[in-house]
Amino acid sequence: MSLDAPEIKIVDTYRVACDGGEGALGHPRVWLQIPLEQGWVGCPYCDCRIQHKDLALKD
Repeated sequence: MSLDAPEIKIVDTYRVACDGGEGALGHPRVWLQIPLEQGWVGCPYCDCRIQHKDLALKD
């Protein structure tokens, strides 16, 4: 069994909100701060990876 890779969202702000994006099937809205030195943050609920457009990792 293989697991799907977490969703990656590219944003242009360092303070972002994540609610799972699926309406009633999502999760409580959480506010996350993208660290400048890392360039991304992971949502503790849905494992979505949120990357700042200027510091997005080149995978």
